[in-house]
Amino acid sequence: MIKHIPATPVTLPKMIFVFLAIMFISGCAPYRGRISGSPVGVPPSYSMTAPAYSAPAGRWWEQFGDDTLNRLTEEAFRYNLDIAQAYERLMQSRAIVNITDASRWPVLNIEGAGGKTRQSGLYGMTTSDTFSLSAAASYEIDLWGKLSSRTDAARLDAIASEESLKALFISISAQIADLYFLAAEQQAQLALSDETIASFKDTLDMVESRYRGGLVPAVDVYQSRQNLASARAQRPVFESNLAVTRNALAVMTGRFPDRKTGENFGNLTAAPSFGAGLPSQLLTDRPDLKSGLLRLRAADSRVAAAVADRFPSFSLVGRYGGASDEVRSVLDSPNILWNVLLQAVQPVIDSGRRKAEVARSESVVREYLASYHKTVITAFQEVEDALSRISASEQRLRMLDETVSASESSLRLSLDRYMQGLTDYLPVLTEQLRHFNAKSSLLAAKRQLISDQIQLARALGGDWSDQVMEQYMKYKNTGENTK
Repeated sequence: MIKHIPATPVTLPKMIFVFLAIMFISGCAPYRGRISGSPVGVPPSYSMTAPAYSAPAGRWWEQFGDDTLNRLTEEAFRYNLDIAQAYERLMQSRAIVNITDASRWPVLNIEGAGGKTRQSGLYGMTTSDTFSLSAAASYEIDLWGKLSSRTDAARLDAIASEESLKALFISISAQIADLYFLAAEQQAQLALSDETIASFKDTLDMVESRYRGGLVPAVDVYQSRQNLASARAQRPVFESNLAVTRNALAVMTGRFPDRKTGENFGNLTAAPSFGAGLPSQLLTDRPDLKSGLLRLRAADSRVAAAVADRFPSFSLVGRYGGASDEVRSVLDSPNILWNVLLQAVQPVIDSGRRKAEVARSESVVREYLASYHKTVITAFQEVEDALSRISASEQRLRMLDETVSASESSLRLSLDRYMQGLTDYLPVLTEQLRHFNAKSSLLAAKRQLISDQIQLARALGGDWSDQVMEQYMKYKNTGENTK
């Protein structure tokens, strides 16, 4: 005989509850991140045709073969204050990861209280001691990925800070090399100025001797003195430029400006040639591009957190402890109290705050996407500009070489004709100034070509910054030395 089990009546409140639960759960679809790889395509080649240069290998500045430059670069990597600030920002971002990740795990607090109470009763006023001790724990169940999305965003920001630090190493290396060869040029300009002054002084002595012999008029002496004074007037400019560049190098290496920084600057030797490589390599070789993509992905993770914040949250809350009028019996049975609760919170009316936060987060993603797109385009512009400047500087250098050679021959010929009495002193005056200006321009052009190659190396980036940052982190972790 089969026993009949009466059906549980389904009341209207139960039906409403089941209906709302089904609608509630079905509508809570977690947001999935939409950005993984680079969302920006790159052209297959550069518009500026690059010569068959060899690609920069590792620490590109070492290819100049200059020990002083290498030393200054290493000092800048260790003591530069911009790098020190970027390092601290990295430490802050890593701490934020730990802070954010902590919300995903249980929280346990020990709570204690003790005191006296005085209150009225049936037999008048009474005074009693009260002591309590309990452990309170709470844990939010990350059902929709809100907490994990926030942690992912913080972690991506921290990795982006690492890439920003690497990008700063690349920028600092280029600035040090550029300043170093600018100082080398000013040093060479000073040497040229001294050489020119000595040459003009010899010419003045010769003209004065011929004037005393009655062979030339007084105007030749005045013109020769004018030439010498003009050459001497250039020297303080080069001295000042050299001092300013020395000061900049000192600050870049974390020093106060002094005269000892880079005392022995090298010569303006031929710059090593760096290859542009493939355009697609920029996305992996430039830390600033990787940093921009990581921050874009972090913003996308914050969208996921904002969407999940509109869903219900579930938390487990528990407490275990006791209370007594004596300290020694707080945790003695039967004074033990405990409870475990499951709390559920569903936002119902928040005046559109959470919806607006989702819209704001999505707008931030679009902003970062535009910023990343611009950074990629700018990176390509920097490479194209550097290639264009290198080509122009090489052509200009060849032309200035010819100019210096021609002006030297013209000066020698005009001086010979003057000594033979065939011309007055004005052609000599003109050719001396032209020759000095041509040699000065040649020095500036040599330095400019080196600077253009440095800017190309900076624009191309490189993975050598990984090793440099690793060394810097070891230096920081083992303790800073006072410089």
